[in-house]
Amino acid sequence: MKLVRQLIASAAFAALPILAHAGAIDQLRGFLNDTRSYKADFEQAVIARNGRKPQESSGTLAIQRPGKLRWEILKPYPQLVVGDGQKIWIHDPELQQVTVRQAGQAIGGSPAALLAGSNELEKNFTLREAGDADGLAWVEAIPKSADSGFEKVRIGMAGRDMKAMELHDNFGQTTHIRLLRGERNPALAAGLFRFTPPPGSDVIGE
Repeated sequence: MKLVRQLIASAAFAALPILAHAGAIDQLRGFLNDTRSYKADFEQAVIARNGRKPQESSGTLAIQRPGKLRWEILKPYPQLVVGDGQKIWIHDPELQQVTVRQAGQAIGGSPAALLAGSNELEKNFTLREAGDADGLAWVEAIPKSADSGFEKVRIGMAGRDMKAMELHDNFGQTTHIRLLRGERNPALAAGLFRFTPPPGSDVIGE
């Protein structure tokens, strides 16, 4: 009888990782279903294939679903990405350059689609449970579009709160993003999602 109890206990412990990992996709879906707007601070580190010193940056993020987003890098070099649901503007103040793209083409298979897009995740991504690490439950999202620019995106969830993302691009770079002080469904000013190129800027694209 003692041996039987030990075997049952061993089987139960062996099953724990499976049980723990089973809900990560549901947690992500719950986050998206419950989130109409979102804002957070972020810290980002880009690690090249050769492993040289990471390029670190930080800034703020705001999203109004579906389709509107503002991703603003404040340090060390300012850069701004604004989407109004129809177009995406990427502004590099140092270069005095603005790149404009149609929103569907720009974010359809990108990480931004996970946050600002519709709830139809499986339309653009194949989702897989990716286990637990660093106290988070991870989802791996594989873009279905070959020209998304990313091999995969990993999303770290704590319950129904998104805490981290890892972007693995086609050039062997990995971008680690930590989301800090996230707030779901805040009231966001409409002006956050509008952009007019500054006078003298070189505008490229649409």
